Amino acid sequence: MNAVLLDGLNAEQLAAVTLPQESALILAGAGSGKTRVLTTRMAWLIQTGRVTPMGLLAVTFTNKAAREMLARLSALLPINTRGMWVGTFHGLCHRLLRAHAAEARLSPQFQILDGQDQLSAIKRLMRAQQVDEARYPARQTQQFINAQKEAGLRPGQVEGFDARTRALRDLYLGYEAQCQKEGVVDFAELLLRCVELLRTNELLRAHYQERFTYLLVDEFQDTNRLQYQWLKLLTGPEHAVFAVGDDDQSIYGFRGAEVANMRDFEREYALKRVIRLEQNYRSFGNILDAANALIRHNQGRLGKNLWTQAGAGQPVRVYEAFSDGEEARFVVEEVRALMSEGLPLSQMALLYRSNAQSRVLEHALFGAGIGYRVYGGLRFFDRLEIKHAMAYLRLAAHSEDEGAFLRVVNFPPRGVGTRSLELLQGTAREQGISLYQAALQHGLTGKAGAGLSAFLTCVERLKVAAAALPMAELVATLLQESGLLAHYRADREGADRVENLEELVSAAAGFEHESELGDLQAFLSHASLEAGEHEAAPGLDALQLMTVHAAKGLEFQTVFVCGLEEGLFPHENALTQSEGLEEERRLMYVAITRARERLYLTRAQSRMLHGQVRYGLRSRFIDEIPSGLCRWLSTPAKSSAPRQPARYPVAHNVPTAGAPATRPASSLPFYMGQAVRHEKFGYGVVLQCEGGGSDARVQVNFRDAGVKWLALGYARLVAQ
Repeated sequence: MNAVLLDGLNAEQLAAVTLPQESALILAGAGSGKTRVLTTRMAWLIQTGRVTPMGLLAVTFTNKAAREMLARLSALLPINTRGMWVGTFHGLCHRLLRAHAAEARLSPQFQILDGQDQLSAIKRLMRAQQVDEARYPARQTQQFINAQKEAGLRPGQVEGFDARTRALRDLYLGYEAQCQKEGVVDFAELLLRCVELLRTNELLRAHYQERFTYLLVDEFQDTNRLQYQWLKLLTGPEHAVFAVGDDDQSIYGFRGAEVANMRDFEREYALKRVIRLEQNYRSFGNILDAANALIRHNQGRLGKNLWTQAGAGQPVRVYEAFSDGEEARFVVEEVRALMSEGLPLSQMALLYRSNAQSRVLEHALFGAGIGYRVYGGLRFFDRLEIKHAMAYLRLAAHSEDEGAFLRVVNFPPRGVGTRSLELLQGTAREQGISLYQAALQHGLTGKAGAGLSAFLTCVERLKVAAAALPMAELVATLLQESGLLAHYRADREGADRVENLEELVSAAAGFEHESELGDLQAFLSHASLEAGEHEAAPGLDALQLMTVHAAKGLEFQTVFVCGLEEGLFPHENALTQSEGLEEERRLMYVAITRARERLYLTRAQSRMLHGQVRYGLRSRFIDEIPSGLCRWLSTPAKSSAPRQPARYPVAHNVPTAGAPATRPASSLPFYMGQAVRHEKFGYGVVLQCEGGGSDARVQVNFRDAGVKWLALGYARLVAQ
């Protein structure tokens, strides 16, 4: 039976599965069969009598992974896996606290708050304590509380460095008392309460240390400090911790994951061995060589080198487009070609660093009639913040739109609560008028009255702007006037939403350029059509779109990694800190290793950002892949050095003051030195003219707004 169980394992996998009773770190590279090693290790321990099924504890990061592990174990051994301690950190902590609620000072019937329930509880507390939510937004308070818990800190342990921190600490104290009184716990509390219980109750700790003689941990590189403490508390002197992970795939630092836990584990447990699973069963050699070459630029790695017996395969394809629209069109044409070869859409994935990048790709797919699915997220026009912004635009076009009114009358929060809305709805019913008309004649006082008046003023201003401004400028105005940008910028986790809102400005600019009808109503119709079409129904073949973070753990025959520009991937927020840049490189490593046979790396020399054309440098990640592994599908632009994020190119041949304007031989309607006027930026002088047709652009030095690059298709410049 042993021979059958171990059949087909390579030498390193076999060594990991048959380890004696000792702790070990298994460095499992992408596609190296780590799930098989984990489940076979569990089966081997049970089959050889080293442990009973109830003496094992296995921790995963998702319920899906836990279910897969149990299903594989059932296929390997004729045992009943029901009741085994296999699950997520939160799931196992919940199970332990249920069994020992009294010792943990919890009600036996305690309930769990999900993220939305927790937010509602915090809002209720703030109302009871008359805390101004404008100064202390509930979501920021929630983030503060969870961050303290994940750091293992109770309110009394939080340092009050300033007045704001002290106020948040007081809210944390009140929230803790409220939860204890109501018999509820949030997700962060499950782990913290469990750690405190095991730390303070010696008898209980000894019981579980004796019970679980073998602990297995999946995705060890994603553990945070509190999770690592929990594992250490469960580890007895004769215990074996089997930690499987890959420091090169640690990409969740923003969630508190500590890749340093792997090095600490190696030191604190005095490991006799680190086993490296380097044989890859997923990708061809060129793809793996590209990943290996890239990740070698990171410092302090535990070190491994992926290899395969499958052969070199096809070269990595690299394409540099002139614009983001051209990049998207290239991707669409390649997808069509692959479809004609018989490759299912579901075996192709488009990966990008930020959610906002999906908009241009979705637009191109929509135009080509290719069905797609946004994996682990929403399509661009279905995203919450975009729906909020579109609701303001709908009100600017038609203030009687009650769905739009109800969506944003109190968003961002301005004190117009449920009771105030009920009064407005009652007035509207009684008088047979719309909610907006009822609001115009409202008699509300206090905070609700002031908030409603501010909202109505905002909508009226947008109505005026809609009649006077180009679409892109209207959207930019809306984002400022409504407070949506300020609201999400104040949210610690709102960066993606800010990027999506700024991308909406580019969507409006692109729409003006492409559409004969550039008015607001036409843009609203366009957005509704794109929101309602071309995402494939469940079960149907569809192209997969996702962020690289969402792609972790998945694999596809063909992968496109798009938007490889400095400041975008690697992200500009990471460029100033070595740890941030190294995590970005690990993210790129994850992206590359999702591909089995074909890998495309694409980038755009110019990209529409915030309604303006921006120029960026090629990502260093492309240059870190040896040229011998790549096939360029376009002529590569010169790589600039030193590598710094660049939003605009350096202007050359700028006419000096008083120099005569010169008109070069060109088909463009403008020339260097020409005086021009722009609706928003005012008067200026043309410094440079480049490109042609739909890609024509000019650099203008505006008297009041400074130097800007403008795409002629969007800019609406007027010669003076």
